[in-house]
Amino acid sequence: MIALLDYGAGNLTSVRKALAAVGAQVYIPRVPSDLEAAEAVIVPGVGNFARTSALDGTWREGIIAAIGRGRAMLGICLGLQWLFDGSTEAPDCPGLSLLRGQCDRLESQWPLKVPHVGWNALAFPRPSPLFAGIPEGSQVYFTHSYAAPVTSAAIAVTTHGVPFSSAVELDRVFGVQFHPEKSGDVGLRVLKNFLDAV
Repeated sequence: MIALLDYGAGNLTSVRKALAAVGAQVYIPRVPSDLEAAEAVIVPGVGNFARTSALDGTWREGIIAAIGRGRAMLGICLGLQWLFDGSTEAPDCPGLSLLRGQCDRLESQWPLKVPHVGWNALAFPRPSPLFAGIPEGSQVYFTHSYAAPVTSAAIAVTTHGVPFSSAVELDRVFGVQFHPEKSGDVGLRVLKNFLDAV
């Protein structure tokens, strides 16, 4: 069973449909103790980084405990950014700090616009099971204004004015800045690969 977190910041309907399409059984945990039944945790999210403040101390403890039990985790869009120390979009709102660094606003460079909305390519600095069977240069769908820095955790890098981490991995914790539920066959393959890694 996959725990899909609903903290008021995610397009849960589309994510649930995409997960169902790859054979996942999904439930929405209502309290942090519900995470104990999860084989994996998915944290989606769109919008301002401040929305992650709904994932308060008890939820943070529950998620960290699940990871400590060896459960896999996937952050999507805002969920990826939350894996880092925080974001300049909401400086007073801490991230989960599993990964070091601050997310920052993408630089606007004509003719490119911010927010970064639409399809863009993935480059793979190192192999990852999350992208098994997915060719370099595959296109996925983005919609965001802030992004994570490129660090040693990056397993995919995308450039929109500047390069940023479009996917990260640390042990069994993964994050994708793009929306796999809106990225066609490539996005579904990413979700299937995540399930295979659970």
